[in-house]
Amino acid sequence: MTSIIRVVDFETSGLPEQEGAAICEAGWCDVLGDVIDDTTGLMHWRVDADRATSYLCNPGHPIPPEIRAIHHISDKDVAGAPAPIEILQKLSAGEVSAFAAHVAKFERAFFDLNDARWICTYKVALRLYPDAPSHSNQALRYLCGLELDPDAAMPPHRAGPDAFVTAHLLAHMLNDGRASFDDMVHWSSGPALLSKVTFGKHKGSKWEDLPTDYLEWLLYKSDMDADTKANAKHHILKRQKK
Repeated sequence: MTSIIRVVDFETSGLPEQEGAAICEAGWCDVLGDVIDDTTGLMHWRVDADRATSYLCNPGHPIPPEIRAIHHISDKDVAGAPAPIEILQKLSAGEVSAFAAHVAKFERAFFDLNDARWICTYKVALRLYPDAPSHSNQALRYLCGLELDPDAAMPPHRAGPDAFVTAHLLAHMLNDGRASFDDMVHWSSGPALLSKVTFGKHKGSKWEDLPTDYLEWLLYKSDMDADTKANAKHHILKRQKK
């Protein structure tokens, strides 16, 4: 039986926390997995199409200029487009094993089916390529040597091309063999484990090199965000296991 991971990408009229923000373009591309060894359950993963499926959506209000500057979708472009809910119904059709996106919390803010499993390729890449100079999907594409049709993979910040690039990145990471589908789902449900500190007096240092007392301060006494505390806890527990 073939497993389907549907890789999605949205362009929107604003950030999830902004009132009224809605999808103005949705793109998706399926990654298919077939068992190639019945004894071990080893699977081979492949991208299903030469380009992603994509639709413009009418968010129901004007797109702010600072948001247009990212994806360059205009009000005129979406004037006759269907409402996002119509496109999301198409997106959710079929028997899908999991959905995936790069920085999946963004897409999940606009589309999150009950009980659906998700893979965040950003969180997975942080685990597999901790020393990458950037963990954007386009930078990882080149880091992994993915030679893609420019007509399907460009331009960035459009839903179809970004979904297409992320789909190829996901298939590459799954076929690499260092992490299974279940590993990726599990990692994606937890914090983003950064390789380097992005704040304070230790900015630029590797998390694994931080003094234990500083990690304990971050975890127990600081008012840092949940992901930062989770990173501190991860490295404290890692040292305790040694």
